[in-house]
Amino acid sequence: MSKVIYISILLGLYASPAFTQKVFEVQYPHEADLRVYITPYAHQADLLVYRVTSSSEAKRPGLWYYTKYAQQADKKIFIVQYEHQADLKIHFVKYKSQAGWKK
Repeated sequence: MSKVIYISILLGLYASPAFTQKVFEVQYPHEADLRVYITPYAHQADLLVYRVTSSSEAKRPGLWYYTKYAQQADKKIFIVQYEHQADLKIHFVKYKSQAGWKK
């Protein structure tokens, strides 16, 4: 595989919504880039999320920093009520070390 193709694939992965760490929660589904369902149990989630207090801490998948304004966020999310409505299922964890992909 050529070096250019390899770099393009890596950049595509890191630009995807799943690797976005700065988020803003919108009030209406049509405003969102991603619909998220919060699972009651960790084993049901695709991604385990730990909420960080500084944007500089949000360096890897699962460490989310909630922005104050929508234009500061990489992705706008809407929390859905039912699992089948979601693009991504998450579970909030207690410790930063637990954050990351589950599936």
